[in-house]
Amino acid sequence: MRRLFRFLILLTLLLAPAGMAAAQTTGQTSSQTGPQRTDEIEAELVSMSSWATPGGTVVVAVRQAIEPGWHTYWRNPGDSGGPTTLDWTLPTGVTAGEIVWPLPERQRLQGLVNYGYEGAVYLPVPIEVPADARPGTTLPLRVKALFLVCSDEMCIPRELTLGLDLPVREGAAPQDSAHGTAIARILEQAPRPAGIRAHATLENGVLTVTATGGPLAGKDPGASYFFPFESGALDHAAAQSGSWGPEGLTLVLSAGMKLASAGLTGPVSGVLATSHGAFEITAEPGPALTGATGSGDLDPLDDAAPTPAPAVAGTGWAVFGQAMLFALIGGLILNLMPCVFPILAMKAAALAASAHDTRRSRTDGLAFLAGVLATFLLLAGVLLGLRAAGEAVGWGFQLQSAPVTAGLALLMLAVALNLSGVFHIGGGLQGVGSGPLSRLPGGVGAFFTGALAVVVAAPCTAPFMAFALGAALLMPWPMALAVFLMLGLGLALPYVVVSLSPRLLAKLPRPGAWMERLKSLLAFPMYGAALWLAWVFSNQTGAEGLGLLFVAGLAAAAGLWLIGAGQGERALGRRGVIHTIAGAALLLAALGAATLAARAPVEARDGSSEDGTSGLASSPWSAEAVQAALSEGRPVLVNFTADWCVTCKINERTSLTTPGVKRAMDETRAVYLVGDWTRRDDAITAELQRHGRSGVPLYLFYRPGQTEPEVLPQLLTEGVVVEALNESANP
Repeated sequence: MRRLFRFLILLTLLLAPAGMAAAQTTGQTSSQTGPQRTDEIEAELVSMSSWATPGGTVVVAVRQAIEPGWHTYWRNPGDSGGPTTLDWTLPTGVTAGEIVWPLPERQRLQGLVNYGYEGAVYLPVPIEVPADARPGTTLPLRVKALFLVCSDEMCIPRELTLGLDLPVREGAAPQDSAHGTAIARILEQAPRPAGIRAHATLENGVLTVTATGGPLAGKDPGASYFFPFESGALDHAAAQSGSWGPEGLTLVLSAGMKLASAGLTGPVSGVLATSHGAFEITAEPGPALTGATGSGDLDPLDDAAPTPAPAVAGTGWAVFGQAMLFALIGGLILNLMPCVFPILAMKAAALAASAHDTRRSRTDGLAFLAGVLATFLLLAGVLLGLRAAGEAVGWGFQLQSAPVTAGLALLMLAVALNLSGVFHIGGGLQGVGSGPLSRLPGGVGAFFTGALAVVVAAPCTAPFMAFALGAALLMPWPMALAVFLMLGLGLALPYVVVSLSPRLLAKLPRPGAWMERLKSLLAFPMYGAALWLAWVFSNQTGAEGLGLLFVAGLAAAAGLWLIGAGQGERALGRRGVIHTIAGAALLLAALGAATLAARAPVEARDGSSEDGTSGLASSPWSAEAVQAALSEGRPVLVNFTADWCVTCKINERTSLTTPGVKRAMDETRAVYLVGDWTRRDDAITAELQRHGRSGVPLYLFYRPGQTEPEVLPQLLTEGVVVEALNESANP
């Protein structure tokens, strides 16, 4: 018993890589003057002038110093994000105007284009000072600024309360020495109306804007770009082209979903950026204006222009290195995910069998690594090939196939029966405790174990895997395959390290009867895996398919029992031919039943559901359902899940369908939407990709008034969900 206890301790160390802590900083809220900081941004309320004059207008600005790799957003954030908002608290009689938005940059991320700012940014705001303001006093200006600060991987809302105590004096005020020049430059260059006339037409999804007069007349506008004020008016990621003439220019644009569906029912407003400046225009529906073509094509937008287009994220060497590191860490953590638990029995059995044979142990460790890497390479190659062919698939696509799920369920059953001693592969029947554990001989068995670990465990994603896989799917195929191989290395590394460490192996007890008892015990996780896969299969097909799969399982179990009986007959010196032939016939029957099960008619699934333990009602996810709920002022919790994702199911049971979550959902009138990826769904695949994910789980929380959701952690707790719901009710 002492030896078994020591073995279990060592096994725990093997299966639990070093824990990782991730510290999350929260937004700061302060009413003090001066800079306020978070990890991603520093903000401060500053003035263009040294003082305010009674009855005059003073310009203050929210200064942002954004950390490298992060950005904030323009008034129209583009395909994702949210604009900076300001909530003022001012003395009586003092009023604040609208933000004077500087010209944004185009920020390209994967297939999206956003509009925003990086580095140092000033957002000027005019402040009207009442005539009765007394010189010698101070105006306490306070503003609650809400920034959505994003990187290529995540978005974090940061709320900072900024303050400025502005003196009141008579006479013209000089510019503030620290910030006055920068704010004045922003005001000079900021887009503004300039007497430009514009018309717009919409035909077959193409929006044509002609603009003439004002500063456009008689000039080659050079590289030009149109930033719409309204999200959804244009396809932001599509190229903009056009031509120019003696009176102005013509832009040919791709209409966005909102404009394409509703039609051109009103004016289209935005900022027209040219090489001579940026101007606000309003294009009224109407025929093309004359004089806007005939002189030449517009120059393509130069990356050196005020709105540079960054390279597609995920293809640079820095991103490649980060993806490799995150893939390694994600693979290590994958050993702790519930998806991998069934495979741990096979790893533990193999480790115990070879513990005191150094050469065999090393061979098994390297063979297991080879099996993991080869299977990762195969799955990644198929995935990249399908995506290159235009298929909308993501990581875990193999378990979206009913035939694959049925085959894996029967394979898990066979492995469990093998561990239970029903039949033997290699080695024959030997004395209890004296022979090797029942498994494929030598390195072949270890290679098979590694392959099976990947097929069953990889569909669920671990922390750090989301960024790595999302970036890999955008990289050239050699770099993408390298990322997938690094993920496999992380998954296999703990087992390989122990297999190549004689000192650790020497601490395991010598082979004996305990190994047979351990082997029999480890069969039960495999039985559980077979049942789980059968349940997944039932959700992919229906009751008829499940019944046929049960028939296949029964036939397979009986066939393997007969084969095991034949092995016993041969061990006693008999031929055992009848047992073997009957067993083979039953295995063929099992294969036929499994084929019929996979071809069984698919039963339609009810769109809405209610959890039996908590009564938490859900509806199917769709982009329209999200927008409909937000338009009613209701928060939305979206759960992208699949029946074959064990992590998803554990989260749902422990963190999404508890009485506490139901109570918070009811109190906030939140809507719960489920995106079920058990069967292939291209719309869900596209939504996962939009958030940089290639697999499930993914949890999104939408707050009313915000266009982009908060991405909740992959490993949920009830407290995280309840806190998000309560914050939406008390912003």
